[in-house]
Amino acid sequence: MASVSFRHVTKRFRGGDVALNDVSLDVADGEFMVVVGPSGCGKSTLLRMLAGLEEIDQGEIWIGDRMINDVPTRNREVSMVFQDYALYPHLSAFDNMGFGLRMQGVALSEIAWRVSRAADILEIVPILDRKPAELSGGERQRVALGRAIVKNPRAFLLDEPLSSVDAKLRGHMRVELRKIHRRLRATFIYVTHDQVEAMTLGDRIAVLKDGQLQQVAPPTYVYDHPINLFVAGFIGTPAMNLIPVTVSGRKAKGSAIEIELPYPSHVDRAVLGIRPEAMTDRLDPRMPTIDVRVEMAESIGQHQLIYGVAGDDGIVARIDSRAHVSRGDRMRLGLDIRSVHLFDAQTGQAFM
Repeated sequence: MASVSFRHVTKRFRGGDVALNDVSLDVADGEFMVVVGPSGCGKSTLLRMLAGLEEIDQGEIWIGDRMINDVPTRNREVSMVFQDYALYPHLSAFDNMGFGLRMQGVALSEIAWRVSRAADILEIVPILDRKPAELSGGERQRVALGRAIVKNPRAFLLDEPLSSVDAKLRGHMRVELRKIHRRLRATFIYVTHDQVEAMTLGDRIAVLKDGQLQQVAPPTYVYDHPINLFVAGFIGTPAMNLIPVTVSGRKAKGSAIEIELPYPSHVDRAVLGIRPEAMTDRLDPRMPTIDVRVEMAESIGQHQLIYGVAGDDGIVARIDSRAHVSRGDRMRLGLDIRSVHLFDAQTGQAFM
């Protein structure tokens, strides 16, 4: 296996549109790196350039100690798993997994050994003689992974591999992917627009927006310490509440909220960030509060999501499901000041 490094990589499409702008990203040997961002942010282009399917305009891409800018795709020693599996419908799972090796002229005995080993890792030995039409979505995804594993690549590239399976199976496959990663101890670079996948899969996550890298860190750090307004709003389900405030010294005041900051701010206008789970209906005299008019209450098991309005701002709160809340109710919610974020309204950068 090997490390992967993007060094000041820029990619422009015809017409001058910039897909990636001066991106630098280091992926450690054996790391599970997830690249996450909205559609069109450049994440799949980043993966395709690493695979050799797209040329770069500026910068360098390294695998281990080798720069691969001009190395043909077949010699880059990476394997890519696509969103649509791309299995040959007329071939069995065994033959799909071994097809690339046959095209390379690998001996049949070696192919059989590699396919059997991959099938054992993926726990698909009983289905090797079946064709794709006879397989479930999860089984097809494992066959696609197996086709990558048999090549013994230096890095695995996964381009939204779970986006076409149902929600229950996605949850199961996330667990399986982590188990496979641990068994292989391989370098995984996984692209997704789904921030839940990013948070649950990645050793670290790299957040992209409009072709620019926003933040790279472990998932919990990105969640707890978003570097700017975009990351704050993109990472987290439901999204962070973002409330415009004016700041004077240590006082931050919005249309329906006033809180004391831990330290004075150097800006007059800011955006206060509050996670839905940082709000509670169990009030404490030491807590700042906010009055909310409820527009909808949505039960999600042991919690319920409260969608409402506070002054001029929409609010989402996650509270205990045992609280009886109906549309039109007015609630006073306490805020955990330790979980409050503050962003510069002009630059979007975090400073608390």
